[in-house]
Amino acid sequence: MDEETSWTVITEQRLALADLLDGLTAQEWERPSLCDAWRIRDVAAHVAMAPQPPPLAVMLGTAIRARGDFDRINHDLAVRHAPGPPDEIAAQLRRHAASRRLPVVTNHRNIVVDVLVHGQDIAVPLGRDLPMPIVAARAAADRVWTMGWPFHARRRLRGLRLTATDTDWSAGAGDDVTGPIDALLLLLTGRTATAWPRLTGPK
Repeated sequence: MDEETSWTVITEQRLALADLLDGLTAQEWERPSLCDAWRIRDVAAHVAMAPQPPPLAVMLGTAIRARGDFDRINHDLAVRHAPGPPDEIAAQLRRHAASRRLPVVTNHRNIVVDVLVHGQDIAVPLGRDLPMPIVAARAAADRVWTMGWPFHARRRLRGLRLTATDTDWSAGAGDDVTGPIDALLLLLTGRTATAWPRLTGPK
């Protein structure tokens, strides 16, 4: 998937997530997401932050307090961004949907992964449907499989041959695991409890 198509997907997914957030109750905003210790509100704030990263001083201060722990840095920055009226987070997603501004530590390929997976982190526990474009999910799966840190998919899933049933994508070697590409992407990114019921193969 080329860069222009990637940005189109990012824009569309930000807008789709904003539409989903519009329909949430106050209680749903506070529910746990698929990310451990992250509320729905926190994940939504994280996605909204990507095109409007905090100042460098805030980033550095957060990193120091988190002792360099990448997951904690992301969590703490999201929680810092999350307070306030829920409709403002949805408004930010719409306002910056087409923005190509990025945090200095990432690129558009990682943002595709981020917006697709975090959309499911929100939608799945709420029982909502947020369709994942197959072409984009395939590109995201390629990215996660080859990038190593932070998911380490090849190491975690060593001994398995992953094959999508709805598009031309496969990776790994070993026992066959098959299923839709969106479920495989969730498996690759560590959402195992959500992914495995939709996949066929050794658990």
